[in-house]
Amino acid sequence: MWPKICWVILTFTLSLAFASAQTPTPSGKLVDLGGHRLHVNCVGKGAPVVVVETGLGDFSFDWILVQNRLAKLTRTCTYDRAGYAWSDPGPLPRTYAQLNLELHDALNKLGERGPFILVGHSFGGGVVRNYATTYPSEVAGMVLADIVQEDQRIPMEPGKAARVRDFAQGRPIPPPHENMLASDKPNLTAAADPPPTAAPTIEAPYDKLPAEQQRWHLWAESLPALEAAESSQREWSAESMALMHATPQQGILGAIPLLVLTRKEGGYGNDLNVPAAEMEAERLHTQSQLTLLSSNGRQVIIDSGHNMNLEVPNIVAAAISDVVVLCRQSPQLRVSRGSRP
Repeated sequence: MWPKICWVILTFTLSLAFASAQTPTPSGKLVDLGGHRLHVNCVGKGAPVVVVETGLGDFSFDWILVQNRLAKLTRTCTYDRAGYAWSDPGPLPRTYAQLNLELHDALNKLGERGPFILVGHSFGGGVVRNYATTYPSEVAGMVLADIVQEDQRIPMEPGKAARVRDFAQGRPIPPPHENMLASDKPNLTAAADPPPTAAPTIEAPYDKLPAEQQRWHLWAESLPALEAAESSQREWSAESMALMHATPQQGILGAIPLLVLTRKEGGYGNDLNVPAAEMEAERLHTQSQLTLLSSNGRQVIIDSGHNMNLEVPNIVAAAISDVVVLCRQSPQLRVSRGSRP
């Protein structure tokens, strides 16, 4: 009979082996940012480089259907924000400025040179808008894919629609920092939930992903670091949205090519505190207002749901490609294209 300590060691070893077997191999590169690593996946060749900022709960590989199409035209990078998928938990709080600093430094360390075309989906829209005002010389164009505008109400909880900025407390946004501090390390103790009675299944529209990426999605959304990261992102996005509302936004992006992709129907029901017709009119108005961020802004209505990158990836890729072509016609960009990846 084995001593008890042997059983403990064997059990621990098997647990580590099981966990390792469940973690997919990163599709891209892990970039060390000073105590934490960010996962970035860049494919294709050409300039300008397209960089995608995903929505809440989405991961780098959720854009594979668009990325693979774009890679035939130009270099395209997707990444996982800190605490997502292969990326380690990052410094707190998870403000737009913090996310921007990490992405900026990761791209620089990888040798990915701008100016970039930034693509922001949903929550990612506010993030790329902030990036463009923080690093204006590094942005050649922008695509906003069904993002949330600061004056737009969205369903926030059962029966209630509200603006994200309504939850702001007027707190100053702390300066971002790269190196992890002791106070940044999240408590990732797993809750003692009962084991699932059945294997998790992928939900629509993520079932449109290839089988391997569906498995990755189920794995990534089960990681304990994800909720901690998203909770901080939600909390601090309200402060940034309030600042956007308080600051004139018309023309803030200059004259860069800007494409606003808006889904055709909002899909609101009559179960909210705001009538569905009023919600829809407000949504369409605020989406059209986004085109005014640049003097070269344009809106395209897409017959799709919110996750248009999964539902109509061909249309989304074609729209981004249009911005790539426009940017390539810029004399400033054309001069440096030969040195791009």
